[in-house]
Amino acid sequence: MSKLSKRFQAAAAAFDRQKRYDLDEAIAIVKNFTSKSDETVEIAINLGINPKHADQMVRGAVVLPNGTGKVNRVLVFAKGDKEREALDAGADFAGGDELVEKIKNGWFEFDTCIATPNMMVTVGKIGKLLGPRGLMPNPKVGTVTMDVGQAVKAAKAGKIEFRAEKAGIVHAGVGKRSFEVNALSENVHALMDALIKLKPVTAKGTYVKTVTVSTTHSPGVRVDALGMVAVAASSH
Repeated sequence: MSKLSKRFQAAAAAFDRQKRYDLDEAIAIVKNFTSKSDETVEIAINLGINPKHADQMVRGAVVLPNGTGKVNRVLVFAKGDKEREALDAGADFAGGDELVEKIKNGWFEFDTCIATPNMMVTVGKIGKLLGPRGLMPNPKVGTVTMDVGQAVKAAKAGKIEFRAEKAGIVHAGVGKRSFEVNALSENVHALMDALIKLKPVTAKGTYVKTVTVSTTHSPGVRVDALGMVAVAASSH
């Protein structure tokens, strides 16, 4: 087991590891952790689901109201008018076969991949390269669409994709440590709202079991999950 850094140990000693904090309070604690860089603030939400069952897989996307704090390079597979529409909307790259060849040769200078439905046969040729990197376009998260202009704008505005891992945990970056507390809180609540809307009908018992906030290299701060669910329910 690797030795914990002095910075990590100091951060862990600055709060009660067992307490479940109000979301804003938890974010404030995380923001106070010292760091030489503007780390990403991350959230881990443990859901009461069994992802091994197809009808309990939770996957989707949400536009964070205050963005992610990161530059999102967008690639669009499209031809003709749709290629122009993508570029006009702010896509960094757009095209077809020429992009497929670049990717086959090891080029991955993009963060989000969008495609029109008629281009999915072409994209399928590099599915084994895009899939493991989480870059394969998927209609369930809005990245296979004819409305490429809107999809590009959403991606540039702070759209993130999420999916439950094998243990039923959703991990997501919700902004940077330099963000104001309320901005990070709004982003977290937007993600929580999206997750609650996607609750599988077959999921039994407590849906949102635990919520933890951290930065890239900090200890996790537990959040009052019941309180967050109550806020989400009141907004619907």
